[in-house]
Amino acid sequence: MNKKITYSLNYRKPKEEYEENDELTVCVRYYHKKDNGKHSVVKKSTGVKCKLKDWDSDWHKSVDRHPIKSSDSNYLEKNRIIRNKSIDLHSKLKDTVSVSKKFFLDSKIPKGPLHLKWNNHKNSVKLVSPANKRNIDIIVVGTGLAGGSACATLAEQGYNVKAFCFQDSSRRAHSIAAQGGINASKNYQGDGDSVYRLFYDTIKGGDYRSRESNVYRLAEVSSSIIDQCVAQGVPFAREYGGLLDNRSFGGVLVSRTFYAKGQTGQQLLLGAYSAMNRQIARGKIEMFSRHEMMDIVIVNGKARGIITRNLIDGKIEKHSAHAVVIASGGYGNLFYLSTNAMGSNVSAAWKVHKKGALFANPSFTQIHPTCIPVSGDYQSKLTLMSESLRNDGRIWVPKKIEDAKKIRNKELKPVDIKEEDRDYYLERRYPAFGNLVPRDVASRAAKERCDAGFGVNKTGEAVFLDFSSAIIRYGKEKALVKGLDTENLDLVKSLGEAVIKAKYGNLFQMYEKIVDENPYKTPMMIYPAVHYTMGGLWVDYNLMTSIPGCYAIGESNFSDHGANRLGASALMQGLADGYFVLPNTINDYLADDIKTGPIPNDSFEFDDAKKKVEEKIDKIIYNKGTKSVDYFHKKLGKIIWDNCGMSRNEKDLKLAIKKIKSLRKQFYSSIRVTGDKYSFNESLAKALRVADFMELGELFALDALNRNESCGGHFREEYQTKEGEALRNDDDFRFVSAWEYNPDIEFSKLHKENLDFENVELKSRSYK
Repeated sequence: MNKKITYSLNYRKPKEEYEENDELTVCVRYYHKKDNGKHSVVKKSTGVKCKLKDWDSDWHKSVDRHPIKSSDSNYLEKNRIIRNKSIDLHSKLKDTVSVSKKFFLDSKIPKGPLHLKWNNHKNSVKLVSPANKRNIDIIVVGTGLAGGSACATLAEQGYNVKAFCFQDSSRRAHSIAAQGGINASKNYQGDGDSVYRLFYDTIKGGDYRSRESNVYRLAEVSSSIIDQCVAQGVPFAREYGGLLDNRSFGGVLVSRTFYAKGQTGQQLLLGAYSAMNRQIARGKIEMFSRHEMMDIVIVNGKARGIITRNLIDGKIEKHSAHAVVIASGGYGNLFYLSTNAMGSNVSAAWKVHKKGALFANPSFTQIHPTCIPVSGDYQSKLTLMSESLRNDGRIWVPKKIEDAKKIRNKELKPVDIKEEDRDYYLERRYPAFGNLVPRDVASRAAKERCDAGFGVNKTGEAVFLDFSSAIIRYGKEKALVKGLDTENLDLVKSLGEAVIKAKYGNLFQMYEKIVDENPYKTPMMIYPAVHYTMGGLWVDYNLMTSIPGCYAIGESNFSDHGANRLGASALMQGLADGYFVLPNTINDYLADDIKTGPIPNDSFEFDDAKKKVEEKIDKIIYNKGTKSVDYFHKKLGKIIWDNCGMSRNEKDLKLAIKKIKSLRKQFYSSIRVTGDKYSFNESLAKALRVADFMELGELFALDALNRNESCGGHFREEYQTKEGEALRNDDDFRFVSAWEYNPDIEFSKLHKENLDFENVELKSRSYK
């Protein structure tokens, strides 16, 4: 069915008889094309009003204004323009339709000075007594750092927690793969760090597309996270005086990253996992492993439970609670090849979105510059090399393009390139930050060099990460301390390699195992890859989505990183949300449920949701197509990477939307899933996840198309400086893009949360 939407003003008398401040109704007409080819109106809404001057100021001068003829070749594009025009007017309306009221974006940011907001808010929220907490159930979907810490803390407070993960153990959550460290503003190094500097670096690193209030709270809480984790026994590295050691990450000029060699995520997760197990033993957490959330259940406008699929026996189950917390991570696997675990998916968040929660900034995706390059079509994932390596590793390519060609053809080795013939391009372009520029900046710089023909692997998509200078520097320092010959090059290298091994040994070992080259002797090869997603479910200051009673924490929400996340801040946000923020804010909502009693799971809403899940599964499992799930996932990933990756433009984004639409249609007609639905069937599980990726992918491209600026990880080729840097448009795009679900993704409704900056100056990012 060919659909379209048109908007116009409802003039009931000649236009000349209206004053500029007179309000007129905006008429909304929905059309569909019948078999005879004619468009027929099927619905008409006349609830939205605006002032004539607001509509006429520029609109009647536009060639794209209403009326739109059904014969227009670009009527869909015109409809989108008119739709966005109408939505832009919503802030000026006196009398809005129910849809507008439904999604009034109240961020619930507390009033008062920035540094007092969080404390004042904690002192003003409602509380739930310990006796009443025993009668309240909370569902937590996902048991990584955000979900695991939330489960442990909520259970410790006295709530009854039901925890769900699709892995066989919460220890297998993707948080375990985080390597480099976790940020906190303790200033152990005495190098000028503070809560404000962490706040400022995060706002700036996110290219001024995040809320000041949320980011400042994150910086405030960061110090408590470290204390919590030390108390749990997390083995952070220590310096000679016994204090916890720190190192630097990209986008900052201080050392504030706490680490446990290259296993920080694993150690932090073990801490949260141990805290969870304590509550499981007490009976306060009921753990459901190998269970995947299939839908959220809304009863009387509130989130009251979820529908799950037992991945072992295929059983569809109903689980009720007074509130639901989504902590299921990000959607980097939309690209197929990413640094995420292969099972990582968007399904839980997307199901919530389809039930009414807004999805914010989906196109804000982080490309990590320090990954092992793609080596062939056989790969199913990519491997991250920690950003911490950029503390001591120097990134370079040959200055001469002929040298790069010889290296690609194995006619030269990287060690054969003399120092004066190496282009340390990050140090050249960004002298103040050098190799530790933010990830988006480093990634685009690597792409630019490789696109220019200076790539150093067989595909031409790799640059060098070289530790030879650090090995010599550390070696001479050790030799000097020991009173040894600092001019003995072999001795110096041996001593320097020992220092590097102590700091990064497990990372070097992993690289050598994958690539079969010794990174102590020859430079690593790296290239950008998809790593993290800054977009996610829209949440207010309390971390609640636009569905009452449904919360989103960690990478599942959009809230803290803007258009680019600083390195080592993902673990910080996950643990901040789980240990300190959510346990304080969820009480305010649950205080109204102390007399509700247990939530039944035999209501119509639960039965209906279960029925629809079963129908969706049947639609896929009984389809008699010929194509595998991976076939479609790879196709989707290539479309997104080629057209919406490190750089985007209007033409490619429109092409991506068209291709994804076609691929989604083909998916449902040609997918073939082997096995049955009542057994362990990983092919079925993945097919259901890829179906959600298909829809998200189109919204992803639509969001990128709608944002006519470059900021952080969102780089539109049409909007860049003469030096090739991102060019923001603060006048028109200083907002959070919050999308309302529409089955026809192309016509999803955009809602805007304006971002106000009262404590930092809006200016172009500079790392020079």
